[in-house]
Amino acid sequence: MRPREFDHDDVLRIAFDQFWRKGVRGTSLSDIARDAGVQRGSLYNAFGSKEALFLCAYERYASEYLGSVQKALGSGTLRKRLTAFFDLTIKNFRSGSPPRGCPTTRGLMELASVEGEGLDENARKTFAGLVARITGLVQEVLSEGLKRGEFNGDPGTAALHIVTVTRGLAVLERAFGDEVQLRKIARHTVDLVLGKD
Repeated sequence: MRPREFDHDDVLRIAFDQFWRKGVRGTSLSDIARDAGVQRGSLYNAFGSKEALFLCAYERYASEYLGSVQKALGSGTLRKRLTAFFDLTIKNFRSGSPPRGCPTTRGLMELASVEGEGLDENARKTFAGLVARITGLVQEVLSEGLKRGEFNGDPGTAALHIVTVTRGLAVLERAFGDEVQLRKIARHTVDLVLGKD
């Protein structure tokens, strides 16, 4: 077997940056190959298709992002943890110049309504999996807060509410690009869930 002609992790990083900025439809394997300094055929041999490369790159991103979410939710009062979670979320889709938006929301918008016209069911499951894992982490923190008397409600429903708001923030960021507005909504959401300070 021939050795790989490229650094796998480096290619995934370069590919994901392009997918995040331009979407899957707007990104070509030729562009990725050029930026990574590899042959386009090498990418086909390694991944099989642009969509498969996207999923590999997205799963790498998802793993790193989940680590960041765990860190944000890891210490302090429940209010501080939820505020840190919203700060991370907003910072994530405001990153880049111009801001790149939310890769999960962008990807969900590219799911195919007709076979062969966009990302497939595997992609939908991958996106849903990340959203479910984030929701689970938020729910755990709310459950801990319930035991400590910092929260009085249903952790599962509140976690779904919080994560749903983050999806809406991603859409509002694309529409208006107003970070002040996003942070105001985030603070209001924490107040709704926990009560005013």
